Amino acid sequence: MHGGPLFREPVVIDAAVEEGIHELEAIAPLHNAPALRAIREARSAQPHVPHVAVFDTAFHATIPEEARTYAVPLRWRDEWGIRRYGFHGLSVQWAAEQVSGPRLVVCHLGGGCSVTAVRDGRSVATTMGFTPLEGVPMATRSGSVDPGALLHLLRSGLLTLDELDDALEHQSGLLALTGTDNARRLEAGTLALAVLAHRVAEAVAAMATACAGLDALVFTAGIGEGSALVRAEVCSRLPFLGVELDPERNDRAEPDADVQAPGSSVRVVVIRAREEIVAARAARSLLCS
Repeated sequence: MHGGPLFREPVVIDAAVEEGIHELEAIAPLHNAPALRAIREARSAQPHVPHVAVFDTAFHATIPEEARTYAVPLRWRDEWGIRRYGFHGLSVQWAAEQVSGPRLVVCHLGGGCSVTAVRDGRSVATTMGFTPLEGVPMATRSGSVDPGALLHLLRSGLLTLDELDDALEHQSGLLALTGTDNARRLEAGTLALAVLAHRVAEAVAAMATACAGLDALVFTAGIGEGSALVRAEVCSRLPFLGVELDPERNDRAEPDADVQAPGSSVRVVVIRAREEIVAARAARSLLCS
């Protein structure tokens, strides 16, 4: 869930917390709305059991100011909270705990996709921003698009605000490029595969800059774990960073597995996403403290 400026730590859920999650729905509609429905159903079914909310944005609270700040007017930043928050923090935290090394880049590639720089166990940069729309292309979300193009669509009357919102959230990404949002079925040579691999590799290079180098490249989540083709296409664009994939190891990889070639200066690892463990640990720590 998007915790935004309201929630940076796990919290026991009450009516005020529910309202805060609801207030952030517009920022992360694909995350907060279904999470809130589940919370309400769970609290209704088990009213005497404490329920804990753990937020995907919390892990990225360590991102330094220069990486989280947009070059927008001061009022936007100070009064309206426009800044980079990041997402997939639970997944990135788990992956970083499983792979040793001071300079990691974690590619969470699933229905939503993000690439995160982790330096000494702390998030220092990530591709998702104020909302989960920013960054690399996803299953149905566009990723980053020139804001001038979006303003043009609105000013020209080609789309209404609601139509633009729906298009960016539900009709873009791999669905727009292929007619399906199942990236694990991408075929070699397709434009969708090339676009995804190009943008992810570009992001990996940027995150390696934030880490001042690269010791390990991690793939996780549904596509990252399940698509040897996507991993191969991304890594084929990164030999200048020292990334060398072993084709046989990559093709037969089952998480958790190393798939780099012998002699590769960068470790390449496929890690099974286990956000639920990170969330459960956080809930236990809060309730038992």
